[in-house]
Amino acid sequence: MRVLPCGDTALLVEVDTLDEVLGLAAALREDLPAGVTELVPAARTLLLICRPDLKDLSAIADVVRRTPVQAGTPPAVGHVEVPVRYDGEDLHDVATLTGLGERDIVERHLAAEWTVAFCGFSPGFGYLVAGSDWPQVPRRDSPRTKVPPGSVGLAGEFSGVYPRESPGGWQLIGRTELPIFDLTADPPALLRPGVRVRFVEET
Repeated sequence: MRVLPCGDTALLVEVDTLDEVLGLAAALREDLPAGVTELVPAARTLLLICRPDLKDLSAIADVVRRTPVQAGTPPAVGHVEVPVRYDGEDLHDVATLTGLGERDIVERHLAAEWTVAFCGFSPGFGYLVAGSDWPQVPRRDSPRTKVPPGSVGLAGEFSGVYPRESPGGWQLIGRTELPIFDLTADPPALLRPGVRVRFVEET
């Protein structure tokens, strides 16, 4: 574990795996160090945002270093069903890359209980994980310049839903009409860290 200053009011914790990020975040949430206002997980880091009036973050850094790092998952903060039409342009390629049939990929995607581990890339884009039995799926060799909103994709150990049109290199296996990010909603992001997600096939 490395604990690094990040500007004047934050600390960045580096660990080896996403499981360790989630476990550390869960442990710190149980007994949040005084002065910490927000925890922001990512794939291999955890950002601790602190009160701007704190002059010395060393005490918080010491607490983090003493916190055991164990694998974990975010506490559930809600459940969402996402209807998907599995007609993605890359479904055949994913089957080839994983050695599974196209229908096998769909069935596994439907059967898994996904958890939003963290958010990033664009507002409302949640990185979903399903556990160690989910196959690793390489990103596309050549990213697309435009991915339609609602596209459901795979990359590495993650699945995700593009909340708006954007470039992207994930393998697209389907699409949903469900709004993923809406500035008029409260909260705007449907997929937030800790939300459990089930994909439901739409024909």
